[in-house]
Amino acid sequence: MDHVREPERIINELAQGIRGMDDGVAWFAGLPEGEREAVLREVVLCISQAHPTAEEARASVARSGLKPTANPAVMVQRAPLMERVAKIAGLPADEHVNAFRLLVALFSLADTRRRETECRGQCGHFWHHLP
Repeated sequence: MDHVREPERIINELAQGIRGMDDGVAWFAGLPEGEREAVLREVVLCISQAHPTAEEARASVARSGLKPTANPAVMVQRAPLMERVAKIAGLPADEHVNAFRLLVALFSLADTRRRETECRGQCGHFWHHLP
């Protein structure tokens, strides 16, 4: 697992509850703006691979801790889902932390379902076998 990039590892640790969200947000907020944008795009890629449902998108708002009226929270509940998810990652810098919280929450929900249904510990996805 030494080949795993730090953002990829942190995103997956957050999604699996190995790392706390406050710790993840502190790490993310401390990144320069360009790196935050790259991390948001990385989370979108993770989400696309987990194939989230509309129900998971709705549930991600509560899990993220955002107000239902926050821009990312409103956006994630509109269709088409993956198009909206990509737009959330492109929000201005002052929305990055909220976007990160929401996108990680969505990834966590979708990836948990995927681990419990499709993978069940028998897959070769390194991110499903973090220590």
